[in-house]
Amino acid sequence: MNPLLYHSTRRHFFNRCSIGLGGVALASLLDEQMLQAAPAQDQATRYHHAPKVKNIIYLFMAGGPSQLELFDPKPRLNELNGKPIPDSFLEGKRFAFMDSSFKNRSTLLGSKRSFRQYGPSGMWVSDLMPHIGSVAGEIAFLRSCATDVFNHAPAKLFMNTGSGQFGRPSMGSWVNYAIGSEARDLPGFVVLQSGPRGPRGGAVNWGSGFLPTSYQGVPFRSAGSPILNLETPEGISEERQRRALDAVRDLNLARLAETGDPELATRIDSYELAARMQTSGPELVDFSGESEATLKLYGCDKEKPGFARNCLLARRLVERGVRFVQLYHADWDSHGGQGQTIDDDLAKVAHEVDQGCAGLILDLKSRGLLENTLVIWGGEFGRTPMGEIREKTGRNHHIEAFTMWFAGGGVKAGSVIGSTDELGFNAVEHRAHVHDIHATILHLLGLDHLRLTFRFQGRDFRLTDVHGDLIQPLLT
Repeated sequence: MNPLLYHSTRRHFFNRCSIGLGGVALASLLDEQMLQAAPAQDQATRYHHAPKVKNIIYLFMAGGPSQLELFDPKPRLNELNGKPIPDSFLEGKRFAFMDSSFKNRSTLLGSKRSFRQYGPSGMWVSDLMPHIGSVAGEIAFLRSCATDVFNHAPAKLFMNTGSGQFGRPSMGSWVNYAIGSEARDLPGFVVLQSGPRGPRGGAVNWGSGFLPTSYQGVPFRSAGSPILNLETPEGISEERQRRALDAVRDLNLARLAETGDPELATRIDSYELAARMQTSGPELVDFSGESEATLKLYGCDKEKPGFARNCLLARRLVERGVRFVQLYHADWDSHGGQGQTIDDDLAKVAHEVDQGCAGLILDLKSRGLLENTLVIWGGEFGRTPMGEIREKTGRNHHIEAFTMWFAGGGVKAGSVIGSTDELGFNAVEHRAHVHDIHATILHLLGLDHLRLTFRFQGRDFRLTDVHGDLIQPLLT
C-alpha cells in the first residue's frame, strides 16, 4: 500500500470508529499490508543510490521503426541492393512470417532516404526526422539494441515488462512501487495513446502484474475529461458526494478487515484519487495558459488530439510530479502491405512524431526540467536489411539490431553508442539487450535492478529477471 494512503486510511478509520477488537485487527492488518507492499529498500530513502533523474517520459513507437531509414545509414547495404544476403547471416535466426524471409529468400534492400550529420559530433539522421536532427546535441543514440521476441504483442510486452509472458509488472509499475510519485492529485503512472489504434497487447503493457494494482498505468484521454465519468453528476453537491465517498470507504475498510484483500486498499485509493482529480484533471488538459510559441514549438493544435499534443501533455504531467508517463504511437509496422509501405507510410508516421519529440526536449530544457527527466524513444524491435515483398516491398521484424535514443539527466548528450555491421543486421559494438536497457533506466532513477525485487509465489521477481548489465558508455 502507498505509505500516504496507509497513514491517511489508518487515521480515518480510528477517527470514525471506536477501538475494539475489530479496530485492533484492522490496525494490525494495515501494518502487515504496509510491510508486504513496501519496496525492498530502506523506506527512509526509497533509493539505492543518488538518482540522476526524477521522472520518465517514454515515447513508445509501436510497430518497430526501421532504424535503416531513420538513424543508422548503411552505404554498403545500398550498394548491395537486390543481392542475396549471405547464408551466414541467417543461420540459426528466426523471423516473423518465415515464408517471406526464407522460402522466398528475400534480397537485400537499400534505403532510399537521404542522411545528413547533425550536432557537434556529426550524428546521422535521415530526412524523415529533421526536427530530431536539430536537437541531436541533446540526444544519445543507442544503435545496438537487441531483444528476444520477434512478434509484435509479445515483443511489446517484453520491452515493457522484461518478459514475453503475461502477468509481469510493467516498468512504470516497478518504478512507482519503488519510489512512489510526487503527484498527490494525479496517478503516478499515466499512459497516453495516439495513432490509428492502440498497441497490440493493450493494457498488459502498462499493467501492474503481481504488484498491487495501485501501481498500474492509468490511460488518459488527450482531450476533454482525462478519464470518462470523472465529473460530478448534475445536481449532486460537494457535501453529498463527500458523504457518499466516506460511506463507501467505511464499507471497504470493514471488508478489508474481514478479508485482508489488499485490492480493497487500492479501491479506497482509487475513489479518493478520482475525487481529487475532479479538480486536477480538467486543469491538466486545459491548454489555455500555454503560449502560442509553445504550441508552435510542438506543432500541435491545443484542441486537436494527437501525438504532438500528448507530448505537451507529458510535460505538464511531469511538471505536476507524475513519475512515469508513457506515450504510445502507432503504426510503425513496415511490411510493405496496405498502410505499411516503407516509403509513403513510414514517412507519414515519422512526420507525425518528429516535431513533437523535438519540441518536448526543447521545452523541457527551457523550463529546467530536462536535467531531472529521462526521455526515451524506441519501439519493440527494428527491421531487417532484407526486403519483404507484399503489395510493395517492405521490411520484416528484426530483433538483432535496432536503434533507441535517450535525452535528459545522466546520459551522454550528443553521442552515439554501439554500432552494427555494414548491412545493419547484427550489433557488433556495445550490444544492448532489453534487460540492459531496463537496468540502466532504473540506475538513472537511483535504483539497483538487482535489489529491486518483489516476492511472489515463493520467488523474488525483478524487472530484469536474472539478467541485465548497465550500459556504461551511455551514462555520464
